Amino acid sequence: MKVGIVRFLGTNCDYDCEFAANYMGAQTKFVWHEQTNLKEFDCIILPGGFSYGDYLRAGALAKFTKLASALIEFDKYGGYILGICNGFQILCELHLLDGALITNVNLRFIHKQVHIKLIPSICKLTQNIEKKILQMPIAHKEGNFYCDETTLKKLNDENRIVFKYCDKDGNVDIGSNPNGSLENIAGICNKKGNVLGLMPHPERAVSFLGQDGEHFFNFLR
Repeated sequence: MKVGIVRFLGTNCDYDCEFAANYMGAQTKFVWHEQTNLKEFDCIILPGGFSYGDYLRAGALAKFTKLASALIEFDKYGGYILGICNGFQILCELHLLDGALITNVNLRFIHKQVHIKLIPSICKLTQNIEKKILQMPIAHKEGNFYCDETTLKKLNDENRIVFKYCDKDGNVDIGSNPNGSLENIAGICNKKGNVLGLMPHPERAVSFLGQDGEHFFNFLR
């Protein structure tokens, strides 16, 4: 699989994603935010970081780049798009994913290991994940997933909730929710199942960093 790894001004997890994708056997190429054609790729990864310094709000300025239009076109013909952390925020700003990521309930930046539970969904990127409870780190201040009641019902009815925060045994409860996300949501997909966004960092759980990220990235093989 040929993977494009996006670089916005302020992206800082680009090399992490390159390492993870290469480790899983994918071919990678960095994509600058001014690129307008993504058709050479099978998958685009929007890494974490602080695009444009998170001025205004996280991910808000990235949607005005030339690449934003290219991502919308890439989605139209079914290309895989993965947004991690700031990438998830950008996908929501572009309305490629529903909802928004708002400030954590404790109003602080959180950096720690969490467990997430794979939820049966229509997401095409997660169909080959065999392990149902994964451990990986989070690192964000605006990771609190929020949407209105109508949108939340659609996400549930259409099986578009992909990951939920849980404890090590898979229990989804308030104690395992690190940031206040509605229904412990850690990741969602779009209606076609080809666009996935999540706040935890699977690229930081690959090779010597851990194996659960390798389970996540099975779709790159």
